[in-house]
Amino acid sequence: MNKTLAAYVIQIADNNLILAQRLGELCGHAATIETDIALTNISLDLFGQVRSYFQYAASLTGAEATEDTIAFLRVENEYKNALLVEQPNTDFAYVIARQCFYDHFHLLFLQKLQHSSDETLRAIASKAIKEVTYHVRFSSDWLIRLGDGTEESHNKITQAVQDLWVYTNELVTAAPIEIEMADAGIGVNPESFRDEYYGALTSILNEATIPVPEQKYFQKGGKQGIHTEHMGYILTEMQYMQRTYPNMTW
Repeated sequence: MNKTLAAYVIQIADNNLILAQRLGELCGHAATIETDIALTNISLDLFGQVRSYFQYAASLTGAEATEDTIAFLRVENEYKNALLVEQPNTDFAYVIARQCFYDHFHLLFLQKLQHSSDETLRAIASKAIKEVTYHVRFSSDWLIRLGDGTEESHNKITQAVQDLWVYTNELVTAAPIEIEMADAGIGVNPESFRDEYYGALTSILNEATIPVPEQKYFQKGGKQGIHTEHMGYILTEMQYMQRTYPNMTW
């Protein structure tokens, strides 16, 4: 059970890890100083949560595993994050749409994880939910602001929503390990809140005057370790220091 639980904990954290890395790319490059600081703080929140998850996974794994080896010394197909979080920072609209789509999923997930039979996961979720509540407010407010703003901002955020919507369903589609852990009372089956998730997004999009995409086909594969072309570039940058100077620590 420890090995399976460790793999599940790592999968939970991988979404945060890759999205935090993406947001870190924006430090010093966001649209305004205010949004730059906000996005950097969200990145740091996610990295902090990742550390808690990875430290727990390392304790379950034993041997010589550490939070650093788990973060930096895996190969691409060993990362099980959803495809959404690895999508590039095309422009501010894409950053906000991606963040909003993930934040609403993340909050619902943590609300369920708070009831885990695993004491450590309950504690991580209870602490993280306070941060993620702010993340949801930030990204939702900005999506509405862009959608109900100028013609240019409306067009850009509408395009971002249309392009990224194809990655949303993977978040609320359960992988086998998620089903196993949910059945054991430890984890969360994301399919249990799919309707609530899309209901929340639909409400935000309606307020932002953005048409809800009528997507019939959704991209998937990240939870199985099959990633987009962007993932390799993320890992090249993220892992460079650790692979160049082995045994560095955060």
